[in-house]
Amino acid sequence: MIEIYHNPRCSKSRQGLSILEESGKAFEIIKYLEEDLTSVELQDVIIKLGIKPIDLIRKNEAIWKSEFKGKSLSDNEIIAAMVNHPKLIERPIVINGDKAVIGRPPEAIKEII
Repeated sequence: MIEIYHNPRCSKSRQGLSILEESGKAFEIIKYLEEDLTSVELQDVIIKLGIKPIDLIRKNEAIWKSEFKGKSLSDNEIIAAMVNHPKLIERPIVINGDKAVIGRPPEAIKEII
């Protein structure tokens, strides 16, 4: 089943959700700010995206700038930062099987559904 890691307060995430709704395909909404992600779950998402953990970070978030920016962090430390501060995770993320995409722009979602 298709999954969307969704933040209802984010316009891009809402646009991504709309694309999924229009597709008519079944999907599950994961409100990652409310449902705690484990580091294993996040690592799985990163592998499906085919990116480095740092590429999933929202670098303009205040918590990133104040706590992590400019520090030399390992991949595991970056993942831990996202687990502890899920607001740092770029969104929306759509997963379909073993493929995933960050919906920026939201139209990128169409590539995997």
